[in-house]
Amino acid sequence: MKKFFLLYIFSLLLFNCTDKDAEYFDPRGTDYAGSQSCIQCHKPTHEAELTHAHYNATAPGTPENVLGNFSEGHNAFVYDGGTKIAMERRGDSICHVLYENGKEQKVFPVGIVFGSRHAQTSVYWENRNTYELPVSYYTSVQNWGTSPGFSSVRPQLDRKVVKDCYACHSSNASSSVRRGPSEKTNFMTGDIEDVIDPKTIVFGIDCERCHGPAKKHVTHHLKFPGEKQPFAITKYSALTNRQKLDACAICHSGVSGVKIKSIFSFRFGDAFADYWLKPQSDNPEVHGNQYGLLSQSKCFTASNNLNCTTCHDPHDGKKQGPDYFTPVCVGCHTSPSHNSETTKIMSLKRLAGNCVECHMPKQASRAIIFQQYKNSEFSKYLLRTHKIAVYPNP
Repeated sequence: MKKFFLLYIFSLLLFNCTDKDAEYFDPRGTDYAGSQSCIQCHKPTHEAELTHAHYNATAPGTPENVLGNFSEGHNAFVYDGGTKIAMERRGDSICHVLYENGKEQKVFPVGIVFGSRHAQTSVYWENRNTYELPVSYYTSVQNWGTSPGFSSVRPQLDRKVVKDCYACHSSNASSSVRRGPSEKTNFMTGDIEDVIDPKTIVFGIDCERCHGPAKKHVTHHLKFPGEKQPFAITKYSALTNRQKLDACAICHSGVSGVKIKSIFSFRFGDAFADYWLKPQSDNPEVHGNQYGLLSQSKCFTASNNLNCTTCHDPHDGKKQGPDYFTPVCVGCHTSPSHNSETTKIMSLKRLAGNCVECHMPKQASRAIIFQQYKNSEFSKYLLRTHKIAVYPNP
């Protein structure tokens, strides 16, 4: 009797999970299950992912997600002619407020934020599109500054954030909700209208953005919970090394080149060349072109299996120090040699656990420079290069 009772309880739990997932409707199509369905079997992975830069690449512009100092005297950027933009808390919202000679002109509620670690840029909604706000927050200086490419003399408020920007900072953004399976998209159901429906946005990079639609996978494993072989899902470990590299390069190879089709449609196993025509660069940008830099490294060209996950765990959001990566380096470089000039400025003990500080130093981005005050010098935006090499001693 006890055995039958336990089976009854288990069946209730099983059907409750299935019904709960059935209530969810994903704007990407009916073959998507949503990340909340993954938690049931992959809770530790989900919890580790919550702090990852991928997961937080975009987020709703709510007070708990918006970075910055909003205290009086530290929350405004002053332009020419008595113009300023102040970042203010108003009720349940964070707003960028335009003032002219002390008089409020227009309020721009923060709709979406991009980024959460090094810097954060905000956008506002208008006429079913989003527009970048001219002031961003930079964690490296703990201060507000001009958004990349914006003037420090006058505010610009008409720079549209196109859907291509969302393609690598979110898991979906389109003009309408898809009512059928995603693979059934054609010229009649494709996303061709130049607007964004807020209901279609799936913030950050979620599970299905990389692993693909998971509705069949979830339904199958809820029905057969004891089955360990993954059904109807793409596993990263099953990919070739070229496919693994393409999976990251699709968003980490810069923005120059000709886009062939929407990055939103990329799936594990697809070929990078089917989506982008990219020119070769002798000097890839340190921001956003990690693959271009890595591909110029001797470590990369001499290896048949080096890829991004050799060093990075795409599910672990914990920020790692330089010593975290040292075991990867010494896996090949078991007896590194350093010249006398190097050992003069750093002890052998410190060198032994600090490979990336010297061989992948932080460099200033050419694409992102900003000013903290009107007409001030440009501040450098430093990021660690992914070109592994021998650099001159600092």
